[in-house]
Amino acid sequence: MKKTAILTLTVLCTVFFLAFHPAHGNASVLEELSAEEIFQGRMALYRKTEAITGIPWYYLAGVDSYERGLRRARNDLPDEEGFIGIYFPPDKWTGAENPDKEDNDPLAISLFNGMGLDGNGDGLADQNNDEDVLFTFASYLASYGTDNDNFRIGLWNYYQRDKAVELITGHSKVYQKFDTLDLSKRMFPLPLQYNYSYQSTWGHSRGWGGRRMHEGTDLFAGYGTPVRSTTFGIVELKGWNKFGGWRIGIRDTNNVYHYYAHLTGFEKGVERGTIVEPGTVVGYVGSSGYGKPGTQGKFPPHLHYGMYKDNGYFEWSFDPFPSLRAWERMERQARRKG
Repeated sequence: MKKTAILTLTVLCTVFFLAFHPAHGNASVLEELSAEEIFQGRMALYRKTEAITGIPWYYLAGVDSYERGLRRARNDLPDEEGFIGIYFPPDKWTGAENPDKEDNDPLAISLFNGMGLDGNGDGLADQNNDEDVLFTFASYLASYGTDNDNFRIGLWNYYQRDKAVELITGHSKVYQKFDTLDLSKRMFPLPLQYNYSYQSTWGHSRGWGGRRMHEGTDLFAGYGTPVRSTTFGIVELKGWNKFGGWRIGIRDTNNVYHYYAHLTGFEKGVERGTIVEPGTVVGYVGSSGYGKPGTQGKFPPHLHYGMYKDNGYFEWSFDPFPSLRAWERMERQARRKG
């Protein structure tokens, strides 16, 4: 038997196990799986649910990755324990007026207008079961329709947040484009063969435009040095900012926003909504900013690189320096091996 067939059998057996051994067993089982096996198990659930509900797998992946990102960014949500990261608060799952917040009887849940459904045919609507959770969310979306416009309407009615709709639809487009769940590859934002230097500058004070904190790492390089996407993602923002000058923002499928500022210009064809991958050139190092549109030269040329997490309510910056060091090291190692 070929390795791929053995891997598929292992994943399907794991999915079957998790379907009938909820929450308390999921974490320990997943810890024994490789990243590839987890991606395959997750995709198997998306494909099965797509076949049942008509909701495209990449829509489900978009919702799931958004929710998984929320869990990692907040401490008021439970840790992810299974293949699926979607979380239903007990009130939504069982019904706001249901006195039993752990109710798993589909009939009782429906009587209290809860959302929980039985997705695996075992007669239970278990809010800790991957198949039940995914089927429930997909069925909710299907009640609006399976096309993009109705997908967006369903998302807005559920989350009541424009940003959530934007992030999830963006994630979905990225998954659809690359036709895989493995989007973990990263690259350093500047080509390694160019001359550059950087150190940790996150949190340093800045004075222009008022006292403020430096929310990123400055990478000094010559004018015109190519600036590359570090991640798979979608261009969320492009244009001028009085602080960042010509800047571009890319959102990855972990809900992280990657911010590139002080560019001298953008790569042709890169626009808002463009889907990128690690290594895609998006612009060029410059010294723009600190003034009206077109202002250049108020400081040495460099790339300001920032990273921001979204938690479902707002987003905040975190230090990109450790990530930059890791990506630079991994890329150098890959080049030596190649």
